[in-house]
Amino acid sequence: MPPLLKIRSERDQMSAIERRIADFILDNAHLLRDYSSQQLASALGISQSSVVKFSQKLGFKGYPDLKYSVGQAVARAGSDPQAAPPAGEPGNGYAQLGERLRHSRQAADDETRVANAQADVERIVALVDGAPKVFVYGLGDDGLYAREFAMRLSLLGMLTVHHADPILMMANLSAVRPGDVLLVFSEFGKLPQLYQLSRQFQDMGGKVVSITRHSANPLRAHADAALVVCAHDPAPSMAQLLYRSALQSLLDFLFVLLCHANPDRHRQLGVNLERIEHLIDT
Repeated sequence: MPPLLKIRSERDQMSAIERRIADFILDNAHLLRDYSSQQLASALGISQSSVVKFSQKLGFKGYPDLKYSVGQAVARAGSDPQAAPPAGEPGNGYAQLGERLRHSRQAADDETRVANAQADVERIVALVDGAPKVFVYGLGDDGLYAREFAMRLSLLGMLTVHHADPILMMANLSAVRPGDVLLVFSEFGKLPQLYQLSRQFQDMGGKVVSITRHSANPLRAHADAALVVCAHDPAPSMAQLLYRSALQSLLDFLFVLLCHANPDRHRQLGVNLERIEHLIDT
């Protein structure tokens, strides 16, 4: 896993001092080559041993190993990963903003792809494809993606149960059977009702798949399998857009994998799309 992605993904589990080191590296990755462990420690007002221990906790032999790995990642990116790439004519804010959004979306998609190991994604595809019923749940903005993905699963001929109301979804737990799958959409994975719903679903023999940000959270920690989304930007508005974009790309890929995993699903999709087209035309 790329070093900056690893730091981001583990940040929420770090101590206060470790988070200070992590934030400095993430914000100044392109400058890290100029810092020794002592200089980094002095800049943050911490001990040099804290920097060394931080590096080793991430799986590196020491700080030089971490610095080299970050330097390689920055070199591959071609520039400061936090900066917007130049685009268009000087002073052309319209073109620059458009290019920054495009570049940031591509970076979020790439990080999300790396963060979801092929074996993990294929296991989730197998769980969903073999499930007698697939329950899909999300609240707020997450509910919009949950509803759209539930519709796609229905087009593949899957028996899908979708609710945006926690009480209605809880009532449907009586229909859960061993082998059923619950897809829970939650950006931050910290809502207590989602955790309660997931635990009860598991108690009835079902499997839970969480879809959250690539961060430590209760929902992801207790799920049977997890899909994670990487979307980072200093501007909150941009970070939210990147999350939605990367999430949609991840769901699109999952849908394509489901189509190819089972020829009968692919055939059923064609039948259902033809029925819908006929309904619209008439």
